[in-house]
Amino acid sequence: MTTARDIMSTDPRCVREDETLVDAARLMRDLDVGALPICGRDNRLKGMITDRDIVVKCLAEGGDPAGTTAGSLGEGKPITVRADDDIRDALQVMQDHQVRRLPVIDGHDLVGIISQADIARSLSATETGETVAEISED
Repeated sequence: MTTARDIMSTDPRCVREDETLVDAARLMRDLDVGALPICGRDNRLKGMITDRDIVVKCLAEGGDPAGTTAGSLGEGKPITVRADDDIRDALQVMQDHQVRRLPVIDGHDLVGIISQADIARSLSATETGETVAEISED
């Protein structure tokens, strides 16, 4: 059985919930990513933030990215899978919730992220295409 741990990108970097959106944007730039996990002072996952969130939920609304925290954009309980979950279950979660990046936890610790690129590198073209199509549905 292939697990989430087998295909995830490891060693995810978090933006802290009390860091600003400017800090988050700079970290995204430095890591060349479009999304980051938001972690609390306890290092537990609090949510996810995307470059689009910064633009649509802050800038477009006239907000101040230097005065707005990453944690203020984290909404609801984060969608996650466990590291030892079957990859098919992880793909189903991504499809059901239409998320392009899925945090992977082990106990309470964030240990990785599964992205569409991880899926493409690890699974067949058919499985990749089906998953991407389902994630992208309106």
